[in-house]
Amino acid sequence: MLPLKEKDKPIIQKLLSAGCCARCVLRFCCVSVQAAYRKQPEETLKELQIFINDTENDKYAAESETSEDPPNKRAKLETSITDVQSEEEAAAVVKSKDGDSRVCVVCLGILQGLCGTTQAIKVCAVKAGNYEFDTLVLSVSLPAQLCVREHSCWLYVKKEGLVLDKDDVIQVKEAFKWIMQGMVTKELGGIAVVTKVSPFEVSVEFTHPETDADCHFLAATCPDCFKPTKNKQSVFTRMAVVKALEKIPDAKFLKHYPCPPTQPTSSCSPQVQCLHVSVFVAGRYNKFCRSLPQTPWVIDGERRMESSVEELIAAPILSAFRADGFNFSSSGREDVDVRTLGNGRPFAMELLNPHKSRFSKEQMKQLQETINQSSDKIKVRDLQIVTREAMSRMKEGEEEKTKSYTALVWTQKPIQREDISFIDDIKDLTLDQKTPLRVLHRRALAVRQRAIHSMSTRFLDSHHFYLRLKTQAGTYIKEFVHGDFGRTIPNLCQLLKTDTDILELDVEVGESHICKTNIQKSKHIPPTSDSLPHRGRSGAEQDQCPQGCRP
Repeated sequence: MLPLKEKDKPIIQKLLSAGCCARCVLRFCCVSVQAAYRKQPEETLKELQIFINDTENDKYAAESETSEDPPNKRAKLETSITDVQSEEEAAAVVKSKDGDSRVCVVCLGILQGLCGTTQAIKVCAVKAGNYEFDTLVLSVSLPAQLCVREHSCWLYVKKEGLVLDKDDVIQVKEAFKWIMQGMVTKELGGIAVVTKVSPFEVSVEFTHPETDADCHFLAATCPDCFKPTKNKQSVFTRMAVVKALEKIPDAKFLKHYPCPPTQPTSSCSPQVQCLHVSVFVAGRYNKFCRSLPQTPWVIDGERRMESSVEELIAAPILSAFRADGFNFSSSGREDVDVRTLGNGRPFAMELLNPHKSRFSKEQMKQLQETINQSSDKIKVRDLQIVTREAMSRMKEGEEEKTKSYTALVWTQKPIQREDISFIDDIKDLTLDQKTPLRVLHRRALAVRQRAIHSMSTRFLDSHHFYLRLKTQAGTYIKEFVHGDFGRTIPNLCQLLKTDTDILELDVEVGESHICKTNIQKSKHIPPTSDSLPHRGRSGAEQDQCPQGCRP
């Protein structure tokens, strides 16, 4: 039997007469026993009617024991009808005996036909999406007008003098989950539907266009609660409606909205969506090509180069995890014509809504090999699944890091080995770097102090030498070499007392906070001399990196 009390009887009668479904009646009676909601609505309705009739019969029997005259059938009938507060309510209760096919005035059908086996099968259609999951969280989104309709029914009970604490009423969302969780678990072959945390979420969103206007009167009575926001399609959010209902006086509400609510002609429409939490993949990449940007390079809607580091890495990973999308980030960036050598630059990808999320170490190695075989322009190492926190650590302290570079330098005047040897003795040289001309159109004009910790040279011929530098992160290396028309002081032109320019540049990346396992040193690839001097190029040619990268 249902866990009901004598005081619930008039509430049940009022709500049934108003057009509430059996499960909503249980909610208003503050029934928190989950098993009560899992019964079929028809069975619950019959039990409610038995509860009312048995209560009436018990009352009649108690009165008859103190009466001198035996009761007759007519008196018994009159007692039953009188105890129900009106003929209309009595007719509604009697009419419900054979089951009520009307749509509930409060839940709009959500706790009727929309939480049965058919709906559970729709929820379990996630199997068709080929998601990998061991547990799932069932989330429910309800139309905001349900709050208005529930408030109306609460006032309908309250104005008859019946005591009902609104905060104790069981929420539609809770009742729906109590009913559906067991069904979904059964349909999924025992996969648990959890209430707290799971990486996989199945959301059921209910809409009911027929009653969308139920909330509109609140905008006029409580305008402060409804303010437009960029991310919301409608101002009538559930939170805004609840806030307005807390502020509006009962009399004002009853003036603008029927009590009880009007009978709807249709049930809500459910929409089921699945979402797996993001999976994060990290590693290191080397770039061996001098015509490959880090990210897709598009200017004025026109693509400038056919590929990018990001795309070469992302395509196989996206396919393997069957993700809907991704976000790519890295520890620093390099220009399109700069190679990335050494241990490789740390990178990380956030994979959005991945259908496959479990990979062994061996599978990750195979995926890494697939990336490396797809192109000779890049190479990936230490590919692994990491946490979100590991991604954030990758960005920590970028400005405090030390970077190593190798530059091929050209000099206008002929030089000897001895002319450049003094550079090896320079330590902790402080530069004042005004925003370079090549990035001035998108970076604020400022003078930034950067440090070159050490330098070493290797003589090639009378006009060329290699310059190795260890610098503070964020140093513009190209501008230090050619001076950027005096915007970087001091610069190599001043040190050598001749015009200099940079022909090639390689960045050699060391360790960082991420991907420290199984690190092996990459084979250094010596620079070639097939590039043009950077300073002599046009602005568009100089500005090759879509992010405004250093060096």
